[in-house]
Amino acid sequence: MKQWEVVIGIETHAQLLTRSKIFSGSSTAFGAPPNVQANAVDIALPGVLPVLNRGAVECAIRFGLAVDGEIAAKSVFARKNYFYPDLPKGYQISQYELPVVVGGSVTIQLGQGESLSEKTIRLTRAHLEEDAGKSLHEDFQGKSGIDLNRAGTPLLEIVSEPDMRSAAEAIAYAKALHALVRWIGICDGNMQEGSFRCDANVSVRPLGQKELGTRREIKNLNSFRFMQQAIDFEVQWQIAEIEDGRAIAQATVLFDPQAGTAGETRAMRSKEDAHDYRYFPDPDLLPLIISREWVERARAALPELPVARRDRLIAEYGLSAYDAAALTASYEVANYYEAAVAAGQAASASAAARAAFAKLCANWVSVDLAARLNREDREISAAPVSATQLGGLVARIADQTVSNNIAKKVFDALWNKAGESADEIIAHQGLRQITDSAAIEPLIDAVLAANAAMVAEFKAGKEKAFNALIGQAMKATKGKANPQQLNELLRRKLAQ
Repeated sequence: MKQWEVVIGIETHAQLLTRSKIFSGSSTAFGAPPNVQANAVDIALPGVLPVLNRGAVECAIRFGLAVDGEIAAKSVFARKNYFYPDLPKGYQISQYELPVVVGGSVTIQLGQGESLSEKTIRLTRAHLEEDAGKSLHEDFQGKSGIDLNRAGTPLLEIVSEPDMRSAAEAIAYAKALHALVRWIGICDGNMQEGSFRCDANVSVRPLGQKELGTRREIKNLNSFRFMQQAIDFEVQWQIAEIEDGRAIAQATVLFDPQAGTAGETRAMRSKEDAHDYRYFPDPDLLPLIISREWVERARAALPELPVARRDRLIAEYGLSAYDAAALTASYEVANYYEAAVAAGQAASASAAARAAFAKLCANWVSVDLAARLNREDREISAAPVSATQLGGLVARIADQTVSNNIAKKVFDALWNKAGESADEIIAHQGLRQITDSAAIEPLIDAVLAANAAMVAEFKAGKEKAFNALIGQAMKATKGKANPQQLNELLRRKLAQ
């Protein structure tokens, strides 16, 4: 049976974080009533002229630096000609032959734990352009309406090389790019509002063949889950078509998540090539000239980038590559983690103790805190438990003031009652761990006396009986005994 290789390239439209549009002063705020944020330039009244937004250029420069691309000293805006009802001018201002960013790459991580690996996805280019308006099809008595609020919104279109070989790699790339544009502050990444949209170019070819297959472009994928489903369906569809003797026609397709068992792609139109758009330089816009001084100012203003920060977390805190990757999934998470470590770590601690504390903090941020945030659909910036509070809680686990189980109760209290510290909650609720053997031993004696049958089972070789006795002893101490100490004392008593 013939084996197939999947080839995927992704085009991403990232809406840039500017307060006004790319060629006009209209607001880019989301959620306004239709057509209230569209001025004379946006609706293409005769005689109006576009004026380039400097902030959009700054965003493009920041991105180019972040991906180690080449920032063009001179780039040119072009007119991309096509007709669509929500495109008032009859053309889109974009960049074609001379884009603002050329090349660059994004590093993705695949797998988990010990099987974690990296792959570099090359970028072809990133160019500035304006968004179109939006066609509305609801509540118009069988007609469509046009909302031009989005017309002219600044976009950075980021085009990858066809370097991805599976849906998993495509998702990893999209997530890495999504995290990066948010990290450097050029896009809010809100996929539900259309701020970050991906088009996946998918083709298949026989394994070992160098020539690319015919691609179909899946448009406007606005969630990672839909992207996964759309690519999986498209790959299987293309393979089935070819194996049945039918040729793949180049086309633009849409993904319908409601169709079939897990959604399906449907052809929308035949795919256009560049010559179909009749590109030519926009006569109303001068070439964009970017000086080296401008680039260096932008470089100086960049934050520490994800890969550099990941490497530093590994070197400085002794974290695994997997933990460091999880903690640098977003700029906010990385900042939260380091603030928690700084708040709870004792300055006088040994190197081993500091590494253990850093690992414990990593577990709490990437597991316990992340799970609670996901359950309540919150961003980390809206977490009721601050980094200082979490760091204080982890410090009490590290010094054995509370057990890990009791710490979860403290965490719940911190989450539900803002303002208090872990120390205050531990004191108010009497949650301090019992570590005094003299206080624990009488309780163990009472448990053994009350559970003679379990003791006999343990001595007969049934290890489960020991776990049951531990449960009874922990219940007798109201969960406050040090688990390791309780385990050791109980085994000693049973041995006697």
